[in-house]
Amino acid sequence: MSEQITYKFTEHLIEQQYAAEQAMLAELEAGNYTLDNPLVKYNAYLVNPLSAVVLFKTEEETAIKVTVLGKTPQANIYHTFPRAKTHVLPIVGLYSDYTNKVEISAYQGRTTVVEIQTPDVYNGVKPVYSMETTPEYLQDNIILVSPAGEDLASGFDYAGDARWHMNVACVFDVKRLKNGNLIMGSHRLIKMPYYMSGLYEISPCGKIYKEYRLPGGYHHDEFEMEDGNLLVLTDDFQGDTVEDMCVLIDRNTGEILKTWDYKKFLQPGLGKSGSWSDEDWFHNNAVWYDKNTNSLTFSGRHMDSMVNIDYDSGELNWIISDPTGWPQEWVDKYFFKPVGDDFEWQYEQHACVITPDGDVMCFDNHHYGSKNRDEYLSAKDSYSRGVRYKINVKERTIEQVWQYGKERGAEFFSPYICNVEYYNEGHYMIHSGGIAFMNGEPSELLGAFAKQQGGDLRTITVEICNGKKELELQVPGNYYRAEKLKLYSDGINLELGKGQILGEMGVTPTFDTDVPAEVTGQLLPESCNASVNEEFDRFTFKSRFEKGQLVMLLLEGENETRRYFISTTAVPHLAMCCGTFLDSDERNTRTMVNKAGLSGTYDVRVIIDDKKYETGIRITA
Repeated sequence: MSEQITYKFTEHLIEQQYAAEQAMLAELEAGNYTLDNPLVKYNAYLVNPLSAVVLFKTEEETAIKVTVLGKTPQANIYHTFPRAKTHVLPIVGLYSDYTNKVEISAYQGRTTVVEIQTPDVYNGVKPVYSMETTPEYLQDNIILVSPAGEDLASGFDYAGDARWHMNVACVFDVKRLKNGNLIMGSHRLIKMPYYMSGLYEISPCGKIYKEYRLPGGYHHDEFEMEDGNLLVLTDDFQGDTVEDMCVLIDRNTGEILKTWDYKKFLQPGLGKSGSWSDEDWFHNNAVWYDKNTNSLTFSGRHMDSMVNIDYDSGELNWIISDPTGWPQEWVDKYFFKPVGDDFEWQYEQHACVITPDGDVMCFDNHHYGSKNRDEYLSAKDSYSRGVRYKINVKERTIEQVWQYGKERGAEFFSPYICNVEYYNEGHYMIHSGGIAFMNGEPSELLGAFAKQQGGDLRTITVEICNGKKELELQVPGNYYRAEKLKLYSDGINLELGKGQILGEMGVTPTFDTDVPAEVTGQLLPESCNASVNEEFDRFTFKSRFEKGQLVMLLLEGENETRRYFISTTAVPHLAMCCGTFLDSDERNTRTMVNKAGLSGTYDVRVIIDDKKYETGIRITA
């Protein structure tokens, strides 16, 4: 294999973590580790550099209390683990670039203090501008922000100190499951610009228990049902559109139990927002199940619409949207009539929520602020807000009953991403995660693109309780969503054993036309800077091409040839909700090919214009 083309095989994180765990447990068994002399393994599961695992044995079964000592007493994080003789204790809530002290106490017994030195996981960059709150309000919760760009997921305490961090790009929404684990997008990109292989169920200390793979990948949002099964937003990669499907997956097997195709209850091309495109006509960024009506609500950014359907039949119930431009028969049947004072429609919204009494909340990005192109608002004249609507389904009326953010004007304006959270009546989070400025002025570009041109990005997360602002966190960068949670939950917080890889990858679409090309027998030019990263279920081909070149990736096997078209033309992105995988050099391409549907061994070759080149690499499926 030539040094011109880099090749590596990467084991799945679950395999890497299992090997690390087995080595850690073997070390415990081989040594004499006690409460007074425990084994300490920093970042034991490789992906959370603000975590560790402490291991030891006791002669008698005993409960163990762990106290991660804060920089102030109010910043201490506590957890008591159940009785055991062998103790494998996840330690979370460590500080970055700090000699952390952790108290390990036997229940009603003696205490040992261990020190855990952490590196600077932020490489000298301060991850927080400001945190305004009190320890009495936030207590031992953290505010966790999930990625929308190059900044990775992090969690901050009441003092604004980072206490949780991921070093891999697990993107989009992060939620706490009923069992205490977290659910988040995988870090395995399967299609540009941000479609991931699926979801990870993961311990806060970083151990992945399950990856749920999906044929159409994962994007934006997921929702845990009462029985534990998961609603997941996905795509049909064999079709011509994206972000217009949802599936229900079995929590134990990863099997797809039910599918909703939005084209069965909506008509593409209606209700166009300012960011609409033929391919991304709906742009689904949120899903919510309401058990009181047995219905699903989806947020469609590119329709300026929140739509509600019957869970069982898939029939459309209602639409919350500015009716301008919609056919009258749709307006008469599905839309609401505003009542009350100070009502405004939402535009290009995110994160729909149904409250316990049936109200509908969302983050109203208010991007463009109109259905009429002649009335579009500039960024400097725009605002974003959290908003709550009361709807009367029988009378088809809608009333705006609460909002926050409009009064802050352009400083709070996020044209993309963001979320709201309902905690209780009058108690909400409003997360404006996509703020961007160019030369001190609000940016007309989405943050992911403003960043490439030297823009200043920031995120503002606010919590309001009974009309009073109790928390405001400002951080550099853009972050997709925010969640408030505790790092420990009831129970052991760490289950040992190998994680599971569930579900299936889809067949990567191919290009049917055979492109005539001269067989050169030469390796791909060094200027292409090509590399192949293979995994057990897919591979990624990265290379550089000049704009406008005709490029085809070929897998040539004994019995078949698979062709994958590589676009070298600039593609305008009107909804870059996750810019993590964008490259500042538009000549660089990234092509992901799943092994699903492949069988045997294939030579990897590349056509550039009218010439076919070798890579010297073979892929086995």
